[in-house]
Amino acid sequence: MPHSLELSPSTTRGRAAAATTIKILLVDDDAQVRRALRATLTSAGYTVVEARTGEEAIEEIQVDGSMNMILLDLKMPGIGGVEACNRIRKVSDVPILVISVLRNQDEKVQAFDAGADDYLVKPFGIQELLSRIHALKRRVSGSEPTPPFQSAGLKIDFERRRVTVNDQPVHLTPSEFELLRYLVLNEGKPVTHQTLLQSLWGPEHTNEIQRVRVTINQLRRKIELDPERICYIHTEHQFGYRFEPEIKRPSKRNSRS
Repeated sequence: MPHSLELSPSTTRGRAAAATTIKILLVDDDAQVRRALRATLTSAGYTVVEARTGEEAIEEIQVDGSMNMILLDLKMPGIGGVEACNRIRKVSDVPILVISVLRNQDEKVQAFDAGADDYLVKPFGIQELLSRIHALKRRVSGSEPTPPFQSAGLKIDFERRRVTVNDQPVHLTPSEFELLRYLVLNEGKPVTHQTLLQSLWGPEHTNEIQRVRVTINQLRRKIELDPERICYIHTEHQFGYRFEPEIKRPSKRNSRS
């Protein structure tokens, strides 16, 4: 992979100004990969902290609350990347970009199901890596101000990135949060799988319908009061999804009054 990580000086300088405040936790048991990625990312203006195992990554996240992003390999000794992702999600909603040689669809689904926000297969070009990092950073920072949403059981403060269900705080991953934002902004309108994929992950991902399905399932587990009865995110069969809070109909007794 070393030759795929080469970065021209002009490209490095162009990225540096926009990236200086971003701290990235790089988790990989391969020292050579860490050296190559550290050199590339620091040249691009990022601050890099290294971890060799999933256990070290979890410890870093617990100790240092200023991490802005995690680059996480899956094949590591100890608990492994998927389990590390699961455990990190219990304490943090920091964006997680998986970088792995594993390219099987099931392995990707496992990573997304564990809370990963994006997945990049090794070997990869450095421009693609920087593009993914930039997209994740943009996704977290948000763009247009979005008015808060409130219903009987669900409250969303988009500016503060806070979600509560029955007045209990719910932690969403950046991808889950931005997916929810997009659906709420299009409340009542069916949104296609391809539209969601392009808007959140980019045009090169419009065929990865399983990614949307996994993220939707994770989101539903967190915000739906009764998994057996969907109240917010409805499925449009073979098309996409629609956010439309179910309005409780008055009982016959109340309707007569």
